[in-house]
Amino acid sequence: MGDRTASDGARGAPAEGEPTPSPSETGRFRCTGGVERPAVPFRIDGVPVLGRDGDSLLTAILCVRADLGALPPDPRRRAGFCLIGLCQDCWVRLRGRGRVRACTTPLEPDMDVLLDSDGELW
Repeated sequence: MGDRTASDGARGAPAEGEPTPSPSETGRFRCTGGVERPAVPFRIDGVPVLGRDGDSLLTAILCVRADLGALPPDPRRRAGFCLIGLCQDCWVRLRGRGRVRACTTPLEPDMDVLLDSDGELW
């Protein structure tokens, strides 16, 4: 299988005829079950990736990336903390929908997640 890993850790869609990689091959989270659930395509900073039906947006992102990036002016990388919507550590932007908490937002097909803030202050 060809390597489709972007420099930030996101894995792109496989080429035609190539087997679909497991979402857990590059991310912080490891998929240990439920792989029989249908794949859900979405994008992270324009890179096509796959999550699983029933996943939260945070789970889907962290299965293909090591973190959620940083929120300026704080340069530290984030990966969620409480996982129940209280800590404010998992905010991400969705193109056309604004900011959402990734841990309490269900993954939907064709979501366009923007993690590269381009210096935007939150």
